[in-house]
Amino acid sequence: MISAGAVFSQNSQTTEPRNVVQLSASGTVEVQQDLLVLTLSASKDGPDAAGVQEQLKQALDAALAEAKRNAQTGQLDVRTGPFGLYPRYAKDGKISGWQGRAELVLEGRDFARITATAGRIPSMPISQVAFALSREVRAKVEAEAQTQAIEQFKARAAELAKGFGFAGYSLREVAVNSNEMSPGPRPRMVAMEAKAAPLSDAAVPVEAGKAQVVVTVSGSVQMR
Repeated sequence: MISAGAVFSQNSQTTEPRNVVQLSASGTVEVQQDLLVLTLSASKDGPDAAGVQEQLKQALDAALAEAKRNAQTGQLDVRTGPFGLYPRYAKDGKISGWQGRAELVLEGRDFARITATAGRIPSMPISQVAFALSREVRAKVEAEAQTQAIEQFKARAAELAKGFGFAGYSLREVAVNSNEMSPGPRPRMVAMEAKAAPLSDAAVPVEAGKAQVVVTVSGSVQMR
């Protein structure tokens, strides 16, 4: 999908050049998301902070040990997420206990390996699932969208110059921007599925959607 627009200014202030057109063009490429990001989490509470911290540490240590056994660069990468403790207050305003939460993130291109590994970590059920584009795929698709946008920009500039009776144009300034649009995750449903059978090593079913990479080229040309 390609779109373009233009604004023409023939005779502005004397300090500005004449016959300048401002225009933009976009190139869009849709591609299947190839990166899965699973967030596992554990929540604990107790009367003292040290006890809660130790419970979280044990859960995280066990999860890390299992995840690292299956790790493979690019296919299943493992990293820890936020780890925090928070006081719980009674009605009189005094601390009545502590609660904490720890997260572990599994991400990569091997969906089967990631989901199977998550299914073997009962100490930290899945709390969120998300999809994205890997760096390699994003770079490739972005280059394709950029080529589309540049070609459309040039074609639009030539068309405008011809339409206004000029032989051609010269490029004055240009800017290139890109962004990715994708559907959001559905963490609640996945978390419920995982908690329904926390001791099962069955892989949680996941299915990636598609993302659109949009590159916009904008700038101005002087018609000659």
